[in-house]
Amino acid sequence: MSPWQTDAVAQFRHPSAAKGKNVLHRAARIENRIQEFREKRARKRGFKETIIPYAGYGTTQWVRVLGRVLLTKSPRPDARASDNRTESIRGWRSFTSVPVPDVSVTIEIGGIIHQVHADRGGVIDAVVPTGLQPGTHTVSLATEESHTVDAAIFVINPSMSMGVVSDVDDTVMVTALPRPLLAAWNTFVLDEHARIPTPGMAVFMERIAAKLPGVPFFYLSTGAWNVAPTLTRFLSRNLYPAGALLLTDWGPTHDRLFRSGREHKRESLRRLASEFPTMKWLLIGDDGQHDEEIYAEFARENPESVTAIAIRQLSPGQAVLAGGRSTVDSEEKTHGVPWVYAPDGAGLSEKLRILGVL
Repeated sequence: MSPWQTDAVAQFRHPSAAKGKNVLHRAARIENRIQEFREKRARKRGFKETIIPYAGYGTTQWVRVLGRVLLTKSPRPDARASDNRTESIRGWRSFTSVPVPDVSVTIEIGGIIHQVHADRGGVIDAVVPTGLQPGTHTVSLATEESHTVDAAIFVINPSMSMGVVSDVDDTVMVTALPRPLLAAWNTFVLDEHARIPTPGMAVFMERIAAKLPGVPFFYLSTGAWNVAPTLTRFLSRNLYPAGALLLTDWGPTHDRLFRSGREHKRESLRRLASEFPTMKWLLIGDDGQHDEEIYAEFARENPESVTAIAIRQLSPGQAVLAGGRSTVDSEEKTHGVPWVYAPDGAGLSEKLRILGVL
């Protein structure tokens, strides 16, 4: 097991030990009090615990299970059978829903029961030992009060030598908005029907999946877990390969007022490199602001872990809205890692084919 799994399994075995390990930032303590008030009020109004499952991943020895516990309204007596609590949590509702902190969650995998705890934001992020075979599996999650829900887990074949990590905004979907407005618009206003897929990117990624059956896909974003259901529906509707979302939480952390999106991406890449030390990664992003910088840094630290870096070039108008293009110089883009640039998925696919990556 890598250090990431060792720490996570230790927390799984002793959840109480993880609590209180760090002194909370003042903003986090204030947020906790507000959430406690909202939780009490929601429970008095009859709201019930609901688990929102997210796609997870793992190996034949362990799996990472992801989800979130929220308080939601009970369905109306006259609601259709297809209407459920998870489908109603869209757009701005995903941010006004009340998370359930530190709740005990039961995970059942192959008939074996594991007990874990959600974090202070209601997020379930647990690594548990298992012996599943490669392929897609289903695990069950439940709290004492919630209905049981199923989450998909993709177990990666130990012989798989390559994985794909892709950015989301301006890479798999066109945002065309100023960065200060991007998060608010994407999370509070739009649903998956209104978002525009980036030309050729879904076909590009499907070619990768066809060329390498069983290759894992990870969609890495600075977005909050609140939008995970919407992003999952967007990816499925636009025929992107299924994969795990690597998002972050909303609000202050235990030690700072604001979360760092760039640090979230850096830590996620380092974690994947640690979890899959023999795997090489195809990193896909765009040239608006930070992807090139983060990928160059990762390639410098782990040159043996990167197959290639594919960067989608924004149009001049998109670059202005994104706050400009990145300023990573050519020296930082070496380390024996090939870089390719194109304005769409078709161009990236062709350049990687010429390099022999596809």
